[in-house]
Amino acid sequence: MIETTASVPAGSPESAPEHAPARLPVPAGVGRFLVLAAVFVCAACGLVYELELVAIGSYLAGDSVTQTSVVLSVMVFAMGLGSLLAKRLRTRAAAGFALVEAVLALVGGSSAMVLYACFAWFGGTGFLVIGFSLVIGVLIGAEMPLLMTLIQRIRKQDAGGAVADLFAADYVGALVGGLAFPFLLLPLLGQLSGALVVGTVNAVAGGALVLWLFHDDLSRRARRVLLTANVLVVAVLVTATTVVEPFTAAARRAVYGGEVRVALSTGVQEIVLTGSDRHGRDGPPAFGMFLDGRLRVCGEDERRYHESLVHPAMAAGPRERVLILGGGDGLALREVLRHPGVTSVTVVEIDPGVIRLGRTDPVLSRLNRRAFGDPRVRVEAADAFDWLRAWPHSGRRPYDVVVSDLPDPGIPATARLYSQEFFGLAGRVLTAPGRLAVHAGPAGGRSHAYWTVESTVRAAGLRTTPYVVDGRTSGSTTGPERTRWRERKDDTRSGHWGFVLAARGVRPPLGLAPGGPAPHAVDRADLARAAGRAARDRVTGLPPSTLMHPRYRA
Repeated sequence: MIETTASVPAGSPESAPEHAPARLPVPAGVGRFLVLAAVFVCAACGLVYELELVAIGSYLAGDSVTQTSVVLSVMVFAMGLGSLLAKRLRTRAAAGFALVEAVLALVGGSSAMVLYACFAWFGGTGFLVIGFSLVIGVLIGAEMPLLMTLIQRIRKQDAGGAVADLFAADYVGALVGGLAFPFLLLPLLGQLSGALVVGTVNAVAGGALVLWLFHDDLSRRARRVLLTANVLVVAVLVTATTVVEPFTAAARRAVYGGEVRVALSTGVQEIVLTGSDRHGRDGPPAFGMFLDGRLRVCGEDERRYHESLVHPAMAAGPRERVLILGGGDGLALREVLRHPGVTSVTVVEIDPGVIRLGRTDPVLSRLNRRAFGDPRVRVEAADAFDWLRAWPHSGRRPYDVVVSDLPDPGIPATARLYSQEFFGLAGRVLTAPGRLAVHAGPAGGRSHAYWTVESTVRAAGLRTTPYVVDGRTSGSTTGPERTRWRERKDDTRSGHWGFVLAARGVRPPLGLAPGGPAPHAVDRADLARAAGRAARDRVTGLPPSTLMHPRYRA
């Protein structure tokens, strides 16, 4: 630790008045430029830490709006607190700034790895995200008062001009950091390595500025302590960078179990495939597909889910032309292609990586019966909302059936795909007798989200037939729920999937096509129970969700 002010003899380097001219190894103009350059680098690093906490908090907790609000509000409060605390360090601004940057580099650089480790092995990160936001905010807030003191010691100027220069460098650095995070760090390094590299840069920039430029402001002991601290911080961060891959593999095994077969980041989302399509009582676990940590396909009951989604819509009228929104795994497509009379199927999937796995992964391609190889199938990698908006200008004919096989509405990132505007666009591409089938998320009990979807579809001008099918997984598990999913392959506890069948003009009937393909996991009795469950649990009076007023709860 650096000695306290009271114990430093008067006239020593560390007790220099806060505005006394600094003795520099370079001209004052060059020294001033170097301080502003350090402000630029530290601001870029600070914003990356902030965005990193928002990103990993949203990924692990699943509620981006709440996580963003919590991280930003806590950090802004903490920055004010840090500015107040920094007043005590102004008499030794150089040493204080170097120490602040070393701690900030260690805490900010390691934050993503620590959060992921706690999530993987202990199942929760809520309070830890707040803790990191508070500490990082205090350290970032302490920077500006100390830098203000340092730049005034190089060349005294009016306070307004010094503040303007510092804020200009700070804001430009924040711009660069904010752009580098999504466009450079995440694609090239990923969240964990990216944070560690930024922390290393932060430590080197802060330490080099003070230990070289303000060398004469420090006692011999202070120089030794600061040099040792910065070397240790850099060593820890560099060492952590070298073990990111084995650490990530171990964390994935802790989260998903030891049967992870595929784990990749596509730029749109993280995809993890686990298990096999062949499993018995004591055999390997069932196939699972996780998108950004949420279970989207479970091999134990995916057939029941996809048959419930597709077959009622295909049975209620013409079915020559079919549009599938989402469904890049090919499993809904498999059920569509079982129906005679289908001449054309268009699959609109935002993530080419999911489509690629649907075509090439040996387990997934067996499950979807290599549906993407059918000549009737056309695949388009596009956002479903944007694709529907562009449809009137595409020259395509309307569709007899539209199947919306999208992630749950409770995820903030997908709320617009369950908005009144979205369902209005989907209804526009239907033929007059066409039907829209919507996966509307978990529907256990009186589900607010599910019945908001149903209300929103009606608000878009469609007549609806809601139905709720029982299944053994909800299709949207995160955190500790994933562990329960892994360990319950013989469990018979039920969850419920919510679906909405809709059409223009006339409420579509719920049933199976006479003479059509016989479903393997759903029969007419199941659908009758599904309709009865929806009627029994119906929630009325819910306002529709719109782009400007999303009403789904995570």
